[in-house]
Amino acid sequence: MSSPSQETAAEPRLITLGCRLNTYESEVMRRHALAAGIDNAVIINTCAVTSEAVRQATQTIRRMRRENPQARIIVTGCAAQTDPDRFAAMAEVDHVIGNGDKTRRETWDALAIGATERIRVSDIMAVHETVEPLVASNLVASNLVSGVGSRARAIVQVQNGCDHRCTFCIIPFGRGPSRSVTAGEVVRQIRRLVEQGYAEVVLTGVDVTSYGADLPGEMRLGRLVRQILRQVPQLARLRLSSIDQVEADADLLAALADEPRLMPHLHLSLQAGDDMILTRMKRRHRRDDAIRFCAEARRLRPDIAFGADLIAGFPTESEAMFQQSLDLVDACDLAYLHVFPFSPRHGTPAARMPQVARPVVKERAARLREKGAEVRVRHLTQHIGRMEDVLMERNGVGRTPDFSAIEVSGAAFGSLVRSRVVGVADARLIGEVIA
Repeated sequence: MSSPSQETAAEPRLITLGCRLNTYESEVMRRHALAAGIDNAVIINTCAVTSEAVRQATQTIRRMRRENPQARIIVTGCAAQTDPDRFAAMAEVDHVIGNGDKTRRETWDALAIGATERIRVSDIMAVHETVEPLVASNLVASNLVSGVGSRARAIVQVQNGCDHRCTFCIIPFGRGPSRSVTAGEVVRQIRRLVEQGYAEVVLTGVDVTSYGADLPGEMRLGRLVRQILRQVPQLARLRLSSIDQVEADADLLAALADEPRLMPHLHLSLQAGDDMILTRMKRRHRRDDAIRFCAEARRLRPDIAFGADLIAGFPTESEAMFQQSLDLVDACDLAYLHVFPFSPRHGTPAARMPQVARPVVKERAARLREKGAEVRVRHLTQHIGRMEDVLMERNGVGRTPDFSAIEVSGAAFGSLVRSRVVGVADARLIGEVIA
């Protein structure tokens, strides 16, 4: 879903589609565009994770042109990287900028003086440098938080790219190889964010659990987490974005067990519950691995909540195979589901496999979403009567440590408040502040 930035009329308008990393990078681009003096422009940061995401991008471009007939339309992001010709062929588009160029200051300086080609998309697979310049130059000044006007949650990019080749996924070709920010740089930026008043930081990337593989020494995600919490004792809450549980290292699990400031919420890249489908997806885990991981994480941190990505209707999926995914929700005791109806992406191996009929894909996705709604209510109901530390974000709504949304009247933006959960309504908790 798009989330236009709240800006003055003189500033470029940002439309962000897709993940947290795109949200972060949109703020970086906004800062560069402002510094270069670009105005009367609409920058659309696209997603390519599904065919529907690409369709949404094209619809957004056409709508932005209708609403802004005189503005420059600049299209960037993963869809622009993986299929630049598609967007260059659109009469509404003035410039197509690839992922390797979109966060570079010189790109926006060139755009400001009309010194760049219409299509600027470099070979993303040739990008191997770490992303320190992006973090060091832009993160601290970005004021990038969840909730306009609050200092609640900051997003810190620690990694980009992916070295894996799941058969359904186009993202490695949009993001390039995995590369990490050094731990020292991450710690420095988080320390400065805390000094600015942020209570929570989310570590994000494309494949966060691969963090450190390209760095010297034995750095892994768990070691980074421990270093952050040890060296920034004023940080109230540290949270992880989506992880690939098969890559979770021993330090990460140990931190989950004994670091109360590491939030008890993990969003898992499960994708399916049937071993044959997981093999055809070229995933590196099997059903029992996922169940075992969730059981061990819950043993270490009993208050943990799991979200998960699941794909419905992957090629060759039978009804029995789909039932395995449906049953995995209970086997892992998942609290939240992010359901994707399978969408063939041109150029991926899965697009060449025997496809499940579209009506069946949609029907299975609907059943998974229905199951997701059921387990969410079950999860939220278990909170009634509990005391929770809530980080307030916007419009009187905050988040508990396990990422449950909770409505608490009278609490200030960005504050951490103690609240008693008194009910559930509209897929969120209802709480009251404890004096």
